[in-house]
Amino acid sequence: MGLNRARDEFQAQLNREVSDKRVIEAIMQVPRERFVLVDLYSAAYDDRPLTIGYGQTISQPLMVALMTQALDLHGDERVLEIGTGSGYQTAILSLLAKHVVSTERIPQLRESSQQILGELDYRNISLIEAGKELGWEEGSPYDAIIVTAAAPRVPDSLLKQLVVGGRLVMPVGSRWEQDLVKVTRGIDENKTEYLGGCRFVPLIGEDAWPEREFL
Repeated sequence: MGLNRARDEFQAQLNREVSDKRVIEAIMQVPRERFVLVDLYSAAYDDRPLTIGYGQTISQPLMVALMTQALDLHGDERVLEIGTGSGYQTAILSLLAKHVVSTERIPQLRESSQQILGELDYRNISLIEAGKELGWEEGSPYDAIIVTAAAPRVPDSLLKQLVVGGRLVMPVGSRWEQDLVKVTRGIDENKTEYLGGCRFVPLIGEDAWPEREFL
């Protein structure tokens, strides 16, 4: 199947399964093929995760769409992304929010995503080196947080970086299978919604999986 046909079929799938038209438009503006490895170019629009090296993946495109939709963005938000990876999700967020702060712990991925995002002229993005603590408290609070790796629980350290009414979307569960979870921060109590099963690479850091388990 040619890339154009695969892209058209992907758009048809989005139209069936995603209700937020802004999300569909943003996703279709981003050339996913620029964010995959050269030898996986022809598979860019396959609905499956693809390796990007260093034990990391670019998420399946429908999952990217569903997670993005769950953030409920309207255009004036400041968004924190945990796990820049290839930069694909970052690019989509930049079209839907006022500003995106994205953290990445692997230097090679941070450098390659910065180069690609720059070449494609996505400007409202700040790429930050991930530290031991999750997120980037210096830039908080955020209106929305998206985590593109799985943790055993929703980290309190990230919830504290949300505004009241802010949304956090992330996979939560074991290292082998998780549920996609959306948490809306409240004044006295947070609201948690479960959006379905998923499978992601592990989130490394304090309040998540310790790095020593993966050495």
